[in-house]
Amino acid sequence: MITASTELVTLAAGPVFGGAGTAGLALADGIVLLAGLRGSDRVKLNRDKAAALGIGMGTLSAAADTVLSQIGQGSAQIPTSLVTGGTFGSIGMGGVALAVTGVIFLFDWKKLIVPAFLGTGAGVIYAEAGGIWSIGHNAILALGKAVGAL
Repeated sequence: MITASTELVTLAAGPVFGGAGTAGLALADGIVLLAGLRGSDRVKLNRDKAAALGIGMGTLSAAADTVLSQIGQGSAQIPTSLVTGGTFGSIGMGGVALAVTGVIFLFDWKKLIVPAFLGTGAGVIYAEAGGIWSIGHNAILALGKAVGAL
């Protein structure tokens, strides 16, 4: 089973957003992603934007450790179970992170739900993989802390 970083992000209650917290930021990210996927005149998505919003949502929701984290956990289990089942040999979490990143960003997806869904799982996978993959994970959490301080 994949478990994300258990580091909870406590955001300062700044004057702009108040006490948004990681759960609030994950929810807002998810709403923006959903609006773009459903079609909105204010949110225009392409593959890269959908994946980035998904990665952000997966990272923030896993750090929030709420019911939202179940979305990231579930979407991370699918690619992980497909790649690490032993069929492809001994692939660690770094290999899974590399594979899911390739699938997200190398193909021209007609339906943006695929990179958004895989991106949500990738946020959790990157935290588990560590190494260079955790740079993006840590950057998203640092950005969340900065937004919370606003």
